[in-house]
Amino acid sequence: MPRRETELIGGPDLQHLLTTVREFVARHVVPVTAELDRRPNPEDCFSWEIVEEASRAGIRTLTLAKEFGGPGIDSVTAAMVIEELARGDLGVSVIFAQTLKITQTLQRACTPAQARRFLPGFARNARGLLAIGITEPEVASDYIIPFDDPVAQYRTTAVPDGDSWVLNGKKHFVSNGNRAMLYLILAQTDLSTSLVRGSTCFLVPRETPGFSNGTVHNKMGERLVNNAELIFDSCRVRADQILGKINEGFSILTQFFPASNAYAAASILGVADAAYERALQWARTRVQGGKRLIDHDTTAEDLAEMRMRIDAARAYMHVAAAAADQPGGMDPTLGALPKVFAARTGWWVVTRALEVHGGYGYMRDIGMEKLVRDAAAFLHSDGANRSLLLKAARSIRSSGP
Repeated sequence: MPRRETELIGGPDLQHLLTTVREFVARHVVPVTAELDRRPNPEDCFSWEIVEEASRAGIRTLTLAKEFGGPGIDSVTAAMVIEELARGDLGVSVIFAQTLKITQTLQRACTPAQARRFLPGFARNARGLLAIGITEPEVASDYIIPFDDPVAQYRTTAVPDGDSWVLNGKKHFVSNGNRAMLYLILAQTDLSTSLVRGSTCFLVPRETPGFSNGTVHNKMGERLVNNAELIFDSCRVRADQILGKINEGFSILTQFFPASNAYAAASILGVADAAYERALQWARTRVQGGKRLIDHDTTAEDLAEMRMRIDAARAYMHVAAAAADQPGGMDPTLGALPKVFAARTGWWVVTRALEVHGGYGYMRDIGMEKLVRDAAAFLHSDGANRSLLLKAARSIRSSGP
């Protein structure tokens, strides 16, 4: 498995952290993934035991600042951790990628009072997960590209009422949607304009009256993370739970989520890593035509190209993660293209690894079919690839003469 970059950047602390994550994955994730993945009820695929063990290992709070009890790791290190988690299971990596990035967002966007209210409790809670509700049944790519037109609005609305706001509507496809303790919710607060100019971000604890979960989505892959509907029925939220400013919720996404794309790329690259490693081991032991598969030039070339594509996608992802931590913003294309490239790389690697296994790869007990199902997720998740390409294209057009 290509890990050369972890030997070149960072010292003993980084190596110790990655070793800790690998040991966590080997001990607490890999032994249970196949069984959890095959459970027919999607809600049952989730494991609180994995979350609690990750809390004991310090993984859940890695991006939390020292003042709140965490080590406050940077985005490149977080991306490395997410990739290692995904080598064990994509869904597990998404559970923590969501929590790690939203932790960063809260620390950057919360007022001091909001930080004191929410972050210590999150740090103490071994089951403390975070989620963000943006996508709706009729609103998806409109906020990715984005479509800045009054016809593009969130159907979830928030209306002021005294010193509170009342939320009504539905979100769906939300990672950690039925498991989080705290949610960032984007709601339309100005019905005269687009979601870009008229939405507000609210902090909504799970126990808030009027908030509930609907369907837990029955996904083809990525099953160990629950994605669920969020339902708001006259859900009353205090005015001091607005994150940022009224009608400037979209700026929370653009200003405080710069590493999100890189973390999504890290998750899918972990799947590609796992597929490459399985294909490599199979090619080293499977004999056909009188010699090992790896000694056939065509197979060796496939493995070399897998390695090349993974290394290139990882380098691109690390550039984006590093840029996310730099003041003054980043090249907007880095908030879109690394995930697209990683998703395409992951799909190519996984399907080619399936071919290396021949007919055996189609059998469930080999494990390749799960990787194929998982790899398909990020062709669409965290922004459909086509939408992200259009987003990057818009940025390129606007930067020219």
